[in-house]
Amino acid sequence: MRLRKVKDPQRRAWYRSVRFRLLMIALLPMLVVMPLFLAVVIANWSARFDKLLIAKVNGELTIAHQYFSRLKERASEQVQGLGASARFKETLARGSDSVLQQFLDTERRKYGFDFLYYIAPGGYFVSSPRLERTVNYHKWPVVHAALAGKGSTVVDIFSRDDLMAISPALAEQARVKLVPTKAAAPTTRTEETRGMVIHTAAPVSVGGGALVAGVLLNRNLDFIDTINDLVYPAQSLTEGSRGTATLFLDDVRVSTNVRLFENVRALGTRVSVIVRDTVLGQGKVWLDRAFVVNDWYISAYEPITDSFGKRVGMLYVGFLDTPFRAAKLRTLMTIGGGFVLLILLSVPVFLYWARSIFHPLEAMVATIGRVEKGDLGARTGIRGADDEIGRVSEHLDLLLEQVQERDRRLREWADELERRVAERTRDLREANQRLEATTKQLVVSEKLAAIGEITASIAHEINNPIAVIQGNLDVIREQIGDDALPVETEFKLIYEQVHSINVLVNKLLQFARPEEYAGVVEYHSPNDVIRDSIPLVQHLLNKVDIVLEMDLAASRVVAMNRTELQQVLINLIVNAIHAMPDGGRLTLRSRDFDNEGTPGVEIEVTDTGHGMPPEVLKSVFDPFFTTKREEGTGLGLSISQKLILRSGGHIRASSALEKGTAFVIWIPGEEPDAI
Repeated sequence: MRLRKVKDPQRRAWYRSVRFRLLMIALLPMLVVMPLFLAVVIANWSARFDKLLIAKVNGELTIAHQYFSRLKERASEQVQGLGASARFKETLARGSDSVLQQFLDTERRKYGFDFLYYIAPGGYFVSSPRLERTVNYHKWPVVHAALAGKGSTVVDIFSRDDLMAISPALAEQARVKLVPTKAAAPTTRTEETRGMVIHTAAPVSVGGGALVAGVLLNRNLDFIDTINDLVYPAQSLTEGSRGTATLFLDDVRVSTNVRLFENVRALGTRVSVIVRDTVLGQGKVWLDRAFVVNDWYISAYEPITDSFGKRVGMLYVGFLDTPFRAAKLRTLMTIGGGFVLLILLSVPVFLYWARSIFHPLEAMVATIGRVEKGDLGARTGIRGADDEIGRVSEHLDLLLEQVQERDRRLREWADELERRVAERTRDLREANQRLEATTKQLVVSEKLAAIGEITASIAHEINNPIAVIQGNLDVIREQIGDDALPVETEFKLIYEQVHSINVLVNKLLQFARPEEYAGVVEYHSPNDVIRDSIPLVQHLLNKVDIVLEMDLAASRVVAMNRTELQQVLINLIVNAIHAMPDGGRLTLRSRDFDNEGTPGVEIEVTDTGHGMPPEVLKSVFDPFFTTKREEGTGLGLSISQKLILRSGGHIRASSALEKGTAFVIWIPGEEPDAI
């Protein structure tokens, strides 16, 4: 049975459904008309609430501005009054620098100035505190105006050199380390060393000249706390909010009561980019929400201009926005909650009656949707409804049960088919692996058979020349008689090598046709065999810079044919020499070693060559495996292993790249006295 996907009637004509019409009749006035009206009222109220907060902070900025202006006016009045005072005239009349210095010190502390100095018409200069070096007062417009007879007070920015000339303590007070601040403009500076100073100068009526005073505002916490107390007295803000005031030098807070942590003022933090561009860049007053250090505030900023007409800083006041937003949110939640409560009380009355109509329809549509997604166990679950919708639901459940049963049977058949295919595939894979292994064995067997035939032929061909050589050596020795004594050693060496060739040919024949030969096992000292092998490879050692080290500590003798052992050792030594084309160290060791209770001798051949990777190391004893494609056959280590195993011993290899390779042979042995 093939299921045809049923098109959702709600997608086809949702606006014609009975459920939609019933809901619209009951809920349209409650859920559409009233929410729109409520949204308009809330939006209007919210806008007025925000404007009220902006108006409040604007008034607070006016208070702060007036206090700041009054502070400058008072400084101007104090300096002008001091310049016109009788006490100052008397002090000048005395003409003593020390007396004038003491007078300026007293007056500076009295009025709270950070510096106070007198400039005579001829450039005579006395200051409090005593200057560290000469002050360049000519660059300040306010000083020029005072010397011309007009007093004034301005805000000026003193560089670190200016402050150091007056007092190192002032320079240190002005220095503020910058703190990384969220939303601030990127900067490479790490500290602010300039100082914002209320700079006052007034003409002196007697004798001419001018009095100049200044108050450094960096870290001037009394100044900023006084502004904050004036602008935000107790109980002036809603519960949870707090008022703040700040003085900025450029965009850096140099005097503030904004807290970075509980008891740490946010000195060195910076204003946000948008506020900086508006106030310092465009010269406008900011009245809006702004991000201050780590929270949002209803904020007001105004620019501060120095005596050169340049915007050099900002005066800020503001209060925490969160409590007002919370109060606003509570009001909105109260209104919204009342509206929701009204809906909760009225809508269920209608839904109670409408539910019996559209709930069964929704259940059937949802069930069909789940079946389309693959859940054939989905059912409507409607029981006991004695109406048209209930009967349709029961028939739908019955149809879905039939579909599920047929799907279950199809899945069982598919699983069985998949299982059988998997079994056949596994059998084929195993057969293929066996075939590959058999093929490899046949190839190796064919190669070994061919090598055996070739070896046997070569061995027989070598025997004849060797016999001729040995016979002629005997004839030569007889002919020259006693004259052979000086070269007796050479004759002996030739006889030994001819004998070695005979033995080697015999072993080749044993390798090719082991069933026709039987070797004679003799006991030999492995140390002697090692020493006798060195002259045979000395010509290879001389070709490269290889250091030969021997540590022959074995005292036992081994039960292995001497020629076979020498063949194995020469093969290992030659391989080690080939592994060190640029030179290195070749080490030969022997020692007595018991293997699982069996006495024997362990021989080690170690080089410091290029080493072998793991994939090469595991195949070094395989027949025909070689890394020397142009000069190797791949049989040397395989034959060596066979010879060692035939003597009852074993051979193993270890290697590391760029460190070298070691071959270790163990052969059964006996103490010389026990033989």
